[in-house]
Amino acid sequence: MLWTLLTLGLLGAAGVAVAYAMTDIPEPNEAAQQQESIIYYSDGKTVLDRFATVDGNRQIVPIDRIPQDVQRAFLAAEDRSFYDNNGISPKGIARSIWVGLKGGAQQGGSTITQQYVKNYYLTQDRTLERKAKEILISIKIDQELSKDQILANYLNTIYYGRGASGIQKASLAYFGKSVQDLNVSQGALLASVIRGPSFYDPRLGADALTNAQERWAYVLDGMVAQGWLTQAERDAATFPTTAALTKARTATGPEGFISEMVRAELGSKLDLTEDDLARGGYRITTTIDKRAQDGAKSAIASRMPQGVDDLHVGLAAVLPGDGAIRALYGGPRYGSGDLGYFNVATQAGLQAGSTFKIWTLVAALERGLPLSTRLDARSPMFFEQFRSNEPGATPQARAGEVVNFGNHGYGVLDLTQATGASANTYYAQLNIEVSPERTKEAALKAGIRPAGAQEELGTNYANVFGTDLVTVLDQANAYATIAAEGKRATPYIIAKVSARGEFKLNWSAKPEVKQVFDQAVMRDAIHAMNAVVRPGGTAAAAGALGRPAGGKTGTTSNNYSAWFDGFTPGQLSAAVGIYRGDGSLIPQNQMNNIPGVGELTGGTVPVAIWTDFMRLALEGQDVMALPPLGNITGGTPSIATTVPSTTSTSTSTSESSTATQTSTATETGTATGGPGTSTGPPTETGTSGPPTETTTTPPPSETST
Repeated sequence: MLWTLLTLGLLGAAGVAVAYAMTDIPEPNEAAQQQESIIYYSDGKTVLDRFATVDGNRQIVPIDRIPQDVQRAFLAAEDRSFYDNNGISPKGIARSIWVGLKGGAQQGGSTITQQYVKNYYLTQDRTLERKAKEILISIKIDQELSKDQILANYLNTIYYGRGASGIQKASLAYFGKSVQDLNVSQGALLASVIRGPSFYDPRLGADALTNAQERWAYVLDGMVAQGWLTQAERDAATFPTTAALTKARTATGPEGFISEMVRAELGSKLDLTEDDLARGGYRITTTIDKRAQDGAKSAIASRMPQGVDDLHVGLAAVLPGDGAIRALYGGPRYGSGDLGYFNVATQAGLQAGSTFKIWTLVAALERGLPLSTRLDARSPMFFEQFRSNEPGATPQARAGEVVNFGNHGYGVLDLTQATGASANTYYAQLNIEVSPERTKEAALKAGIRPAGAQEELGTNYANVFGTDLVTVLDQANAYATIAAEGKRATPYIIAKVSARGEFKLNWSAKPEVKQVFDQAVMRDAIHAMNAVVRPGGTAAAAGALGRPAGGKTGTTSNNYSAWFDGFTPGQLSAAVGIYRGDGSLIPQNQMNNIPGVGELTGGTVPVAIWTDFMRLALEGQDVMALPPLGNITGGTPSIATTVPSTTSTSTSTSESSTATQTSTATETGTATGGPGTSTGPPTETGTSGPPTETTTTPPPSETST
């Protein structure tokens, strides 16, 4: 259609007549009829949520409901000759032709009729072809509709920001009132923001406020120049106060947290703004599997203790070797309750507890230490590396004492047995052997990142006992690295995005996957972690899943956080984390006496939720066997507690006849703030001292279930 525009400029009236006759008024574009963007589950058909306008789709109002002063404000801003022109601006057309022939970008200067045609019938493409269509259709529209009809259609069609298409919704979004109640000052502001809502909404920062004030003054001065406003009325006008910004309508249940993650990922990966989502008609297919998401909600609803309103749980499930988030539970009520918009699964930084022992396990295997590595796991044991002379340290801490749950002595265990029993004294020695730095390195390679106030993961010897803050999603993803036999993936929640018309788009996610661990190391780690869910392990209750699995429980001292993270090989990795109150390490946030549970620890509620969830999420899928052993060999521990091969070993048995975990030992460090703000590990006695990188009091310990 480039020839059409050239004809208009070069061939004169004859060319215009031919082009005019050949141009039909098209059907309204999709963007003019469909404003909301829709989020789907992974099947691409089932609706998960909608990114609609603030108050729903546009509401058409007749021209007689729009005050004349408000109408004139738009004319002063956009087209002062509106009632006199024939739908186009010759000067604007000449400028477009000249800039187009020079190869420059298309410019503004369109009439209100042209803007209406562009928004309602065409696309936003800045091309000569689109401009030619706009000109010819504008002339036809001007002949077929009255000026009042065109102005009404324009005001009811254009986008004003804040998710509002049409002047009625804009009036509600900016001023909380219907359009007929607007005054001239408010109308002038609405006429200003349409130039670019993200640059002229006064609530979007100092620069936007300045832009809005200058444009508002320009509009009012234009009304005076046209005789539509007296100078006295102009002088009396004051810049209007607008309502606070309101989030576009979204789900209010657990899916609301998913929608917010989708919104963030659309911005980071596709540069889509709030304005785009409110009017673009995007079709967004997520990675969330509806069966799995429903399973998460069902498991949490049935297993979380009743009558304890300040318990908070997060769940995340990730596809190993891909990174697709299959389910996510960040809270029961998005936007309400004591957490509001706070996503427990992605924002809460909780101490990892004994789930972190897995990274010492991996570091040991990378060192060549085999699963047959045997160490004395008696209790208590004393280590120079765990001594603390900090102010407030307990006598046990000063002595470097480490104990198992209930001070239970296991005798000699191999690495698989020690993992199943979560033997603290064994793992204290193992971390001394491989070094805290190697434990930290393994965690980082797997996908664990510092959470909350942490700038980096710690390298003190107690890091094996989970003194670092982690998020539920990172835990699920890091364990997925093991389930995928060493392939780490970057978690993502959007599978594809499409749109037609003005906002045409066809985008698909490309998983980011990297082999970060040797396959043999991961296979041996999987077999050691399988002992956790077998009889005698700390998560034996997970055996009810009826599938081969691996995992790890985790509980901090005084039960400030409780975890179970686990996976089925190659299929699904999920993490469940629970804390109380604001997450700060104070007595009222201990989960020591929960109705119906008693001590809420990793081996109780988290395991029950995980097991129920995995059963529902994997229903109908094949049962996958564990991979073969990797048979890592070649390493020999050098620490003094190594047991000769002739010494008989004990079996991994239950630490306690109860079905709970508890903590009888302590970890040193200060403890302040809520989720994501703890600066040190909890203490058993309630005393605390400054955090230390090299010493700690005894760690939390596990019990079997």
